Amino acid sequence: MPQQETELTPRQIVAELDRDIVGQADAKRAVAVALRNRWRRRQLSDELRAQVTPKNIMLIGPTGVGKTEIARRLAMLVGAPFVKTEATKYTEVGYYGRDVESLIRDLVEAAILLVKSTEREAVQEQAKARVETRLLDLLLPPPKPVMGWGHEHEHGAGSEPGDRFQRSRDKLKQQLEAGELEDREVEISMPAKSVAPISILGAGNMEQMEMDLQGMFEKMMPKSSQPRRMTVKDARPILMMQEVDQLIDPEKIHQAAVTLAQESGIVFIDELDKIAGDEGSTRGPDVSRQGVQRDLLPIVEGTTVNTKYGPVKTDHVLFVAAGAFHRAKPSDLMPELQGRFPIRVEMHDLTRDDFARILREPRASLLRQYEALLGTEGLTLEFTDEAIEVMADLAFQVNRSTQNIGARRLHTILERILEEVSFDAPDRHDRTVVVDADLVRSRLEALAKDEDLSRYIL
Repeated sequence: MPQQETELTPRQIVAELDRDIVGQADAKRAVAVALRNRWRRRQLSDELRAQVTPKNIMLIGPTGVGKTEIARRLAMLVGAPFVKTEATKYTEVGYYGRDVESLIRDLVEAAILLVKSTEREAVQEQAKARVETRLLDLLLPPPKPVMGWGHEHEHGAGSEPGDRFQRSRDKLKQQLEAGELEDREVEISMPAKSVAPISILGAGNMEQMEMDLQGMFEKMMPKSSQPRRMTVKDARPILMMQEVDQLIDPEKIHQAAVTLAQESGIVFIDELDKIAGDEGSTRGPDVSRQGVQRDLLPIVEGTTVNTKYGPVKTDHVLFVAAGAFHRAKPSDLMPELQGRFPIRVEMHDLTRDDFARILREPRASLLRQYEALLGTEGLTLEFTDEAIEVMADLAFQVNRSTQNIGARRLHTILERILEEVSFDAPDRHDRTVVVDADLVRSRLEALAKDEDLSRYIL
């Protein structure tokens, strides 16, 4: 169970999201309350807890305003398994395409990665000690028992060869700890590469059967290994992985992952508006859209999905759906599906000031990313305040005159401005590059004014 989920109040969740996402206060409040409700549910009696279902959320707004980012950051914040998918990726069962249930199988895989990561950290110190012992054994193998006078003598601690061996081993251990043997070669055993599984069943809704067959073949095939010579430095991480894997119990991980997915999983379904179609329609794409909605309904409503790690109940998984809803409306979805998303939040278009804040404020803002990337070449990149304002202004203008793609427009604008600097970075003599308003204008203003050009280039 993620620990943070029990500690964060809605106000703290919003404050954390504010560090990475600009604006959209309504959406942040809605997801913060939905998350806190999960904690509240766990405080209830068993009888009442079973009756309380998650308050799923529907985020309505154009592309690039932060819908996915809010859901993703939320999952990272509480250490919850998270899966993002597009509703358009699925087709009705019986058509060629992905089965909607694969969403939950992906969620369990995400949960396994999280649980494994926690377990790995827990056994790290123990594994480290075992790796050092294995390296010592590889550098100085223990002496084999010696046969003599009808009974077996071992080079034990009391014998002279045994003492000599122990002294050598102690000396070697000190050298190993001091990092003096990193270039010494050792021979380690590595598992042979397995042949990639061949897909024998084409249709998407057969993937569970395919996974079961694959698992069965893996169990039947003998695991072979091959010796490899490498330095102590290269062998250490490989041995570390082997020891960690031996110390963690796969069955325990699978059980914990299923529980984590059931109790704390977050599923983000994007482009929900694209599967809204006419209920009366009996032909064309609308039939499949209706089919996907019908297949999605039991999963959102609460059902049991079979996975290779055991059955997973979806009753308490939090579903966050999103869509632009330009042409369709939430009311165009099946009434039952609409009812499963009681919280509706409208996301706002980004203003010119929002663009400036997006460039400046988040911990991993675009400007910080570019400064760090070019810093690897020894370049110092500086953006003047006026340059940031001009970039925000241009992003806002181009979004209004062409297609509104929200904050993603800033990526294109920055790439355009820094293209030459990025190309010349290794060969530049001046190690400081100042991006000012004049540079931004010279690179972009002509493009932004020409609507046809900006449509293709910006």
